[in-house]
This record gives sequence, structure tokens and C-alpha cells, in this order.
Amino acid sequence: MAEHAPSMDAVPGAAPTTAPVAPSGAPADTAAPAADDLAPDEAADAARPRRSDATRAAILAAARDRFAADGYERATIRAIARDAAIDPSMVMRYYGNKAGLFAATSEIEVHAPDLTHYPRDEAGARLVRHFVERWECDETLTAMMRVGVTNEAGAERMRGVFAEQIKPVLAAVCPVPDEAPTRAALIASQILGMALCRYVLHIPPAVDLGRDELIAWLAPTVQRYLTAEHP
Repeated sequence: MAEHAPSMDAVPGAAPTTAPVAPSGAPADTAAPAADDLAPDEAADAARPRRSDATRAAILAAARDRFAADGYERATIRAIARDAAIDPSMVMRYYGNKAGLFAATSEIEVHAPDLTHYPRDEAGARLVRHFVERWECDETLTAMMRVGVTNEAGAERMRGVFAEQIKPVLAAVCPVPDEAPTRAALIASQILGMALCRYVLHIPPAVDLGRDELIAWLAPTVQRYLTAEHP
């Protein structure tokens, strides 16, 4: 009977079968595994953050539209989930309840400029330009304006934004810091009033104004509210 040579695994002291080693001591092939080579759990973990972000974005977009259309009281988690094409339990998972969802949809950072960095007589124009540019590039502000005119919760949130983020900016430049709340309200009447006419109600003359023309009309009034003496 012919004898067969034993395999390397069966020979005591035989060198183990390993990948070649580069001179530096690192394995010759150190390439990261391709996505297809990941274990199923690892691949799922890698994809989960992207799916989570997309789901949250879909929920928030649907919620803003639903709150704007129905108001806070009539909007329902079920309707929002249907609009987002997901199960209602997912809305509850991410935001807890309708109040939590509304709070998330109304998170607004206006990034108001520090007016002390500009000449005093330019403050009004700088502030108006900032807000016009924000309205035109941030759909969240327009959505919250729609909610604000349909229900008290939205109106309260918009008031809070101006109280929290605008009043401190004004206090740094107005002649009497204690008047900042009153001046903030007057400025809001101009900025929010124009935003309502231009971006929500789409009143033709307001929509037709170019950006620079709009700023030129509003800036003198806002400048007066910022820095003029009490009448």
C-alpha cells in the first residue's frame, strides 16, 4: 500500500501556515475589509446611523408641515407618521410624545450678529440683511412662522426665540439697555411682519422686492428702533 505524506498540520514542529510578513513586521495585506466582508451585525451597525438620521429628518419635515396645516392641537402622531411613511411607534421612539416632537421641530438658532462689531449707524441694515438671508435659506423658520400664525404653541415659540436670542444682541447697542424688550418687540414687528407677507402669505409686492431693495426699505426703521432715543 502506498504511503501518503502527512499534512503539515500533523507534523510536529512544522511551521504554521501564515500570511507573508513584510520587512517592517506588518502583514503584507493590511487592507480594511470591504463592506461585503463585514459580519451581518457589523454591517447593520454601520448602516444604522444613516437610517436613523434619514428617519428623523423625515419625521421632522412631516411634523412641521402637519403642525402648520392643522395646528398643534389637531395634529396627531399617527398623521405625522403616515406623512413620513413610517410606523407611529418610530415617532414615539425618537421624540417620546407630541410635545417632544413639537419642541424638536421648533429648535431655531437665528445666529444673530454681534452688532458691536459694526459701525453704529450700520446696525439696522446688518440686522435686517442677516434675517432676510436666514429666511431665504432656512425652511425651518418659514415652517415655524406658519405654525405661529395657526396656534398659540407656535406663537409662543417664536416669541421665545426673539426673547432668548435677539434681546441680548439689542441690549449691547441700544441707548438704554432696559428698553431692549420693547425695542426687540418693535423690531420683531418689522422682521416677522415682512417674513409673514413675503414667505408665508406671498403678497405680490413683498415677494417682488429684490433682497437689497427690501433691506433698504426696512433698515432705517429697524435702525431707529435700535438706537434712537425714546420718543
